[in-house]
Amino acid sequence: MTRRRTFPPAWLPVDGYLLALLGTVGLAVLLPASGTGATVAESAATAVVAVLFFLYGARLSTREALDGLRHWRLHLAVLGCTFLVFPLLGLAARALVPTLLTPELYTGFLFLCLVPSTIQSSIAFTSIARGNVPAAICAGSFSSLAGIVLTPLLAAALLGGGTGGLSADSVLRIALQLLAPFLLGQLLRPRLGGFLLRRKRVLGYVDRGSILLIVYTAFSQGMVAGIRHLVTPGRLALLLAAEAVLLAVMLTLTWYGAGRLGFDRADRIAIQFAGSKKSLAAGLPMASVLFGPHASLAVLPLMLYHQLQLMTCAPLAKHRAHAPKPPEPALR
Repeated sequence: MTRRRTFPPAWLPVDGYLLALLGTVGLAVLLPASGTGATVAESAATAVVAVLFFLYGARLSTREALDGLRHWRLHLAVLGCTFLVFPLLGLAARALVPTLLTPELYTGFLFLCLVPSTIQSSIAFTSIARGNVPAAICAGSFSSLAGIVLTPLLAAALLGGGTGGLSADSVLRIALQLLAPFLLGQLLRPRLGGFLLRRKRVLGYVDRGSILLIVYTAFSQGMVAGIRHLVTPGRLALLLAAEAVLLAVMLTLTWYGAGRLGFDRADRIAIQFAGSKKSLAAGLPMASVLFGPHASLAVLPLMLYHQLQLMTCAPLAKHRAHAPKPPEPALR
């Protein structure tokens, strides 16, 4: 009887999905999508996000969705992390100028602390880690909607005047790309819900595949824009180190802080993955309006943080999924 081979080998202490992420980054560096290819990749990423939300809507019962909507303490925790704790840490990072960060890179570093939480990757990681997916959907959506107002206001207050404002296009984009597919899935759930619930393993590949496509699209955009020529390798390494510290602080704070606030394990997972994320999809259009021709350098820290959070949270979500659950309290 032959043994079934696995990749990576069982003796190699490397997460297979992390290897897939690194391979995707390498592909984007060597063969970035440009021209027609970039248009196809961006359209595919948009379609995948819409499909992902349709599937989530079809899998979730209306009662579960309403329960997630009513979970106001969790939503306040995520909003507090996104629009209060992150900006405070960003202001504290001013001490790194000019020793570690240039003033321009610090502006981008502070801007990334002001943008809303990402939605699709937070939900995907929450699902992989077996957390509270309905609450993660609501928390991510609330954060994105609040960010349309709060991000430009915080940018005007903390980055100075001249940042302009935002139009209603972002609201429409969120509604069309996220809310509409979710509601359509809810409407079709009576016909598709059972079929999809019996295929959780396949849907897990959809979750992971959507993140891989987002990583490739984001890195391709950066390579085509010539991001690597805008800063020296030394400054880039220092920026990555500062962002690694920022991410580590937020992952630790969201996990243990949520535990101290009395949230259960499923809620703590949702808070950790939604409260520590920053949205490249929301941040890029906001930066183009807020910074105009200087947007490319302003979003460099956000682009790097986006990739860092994906690569860090992929193995973390897998670890949370396989970690032993706390024992149930004994019945008296």
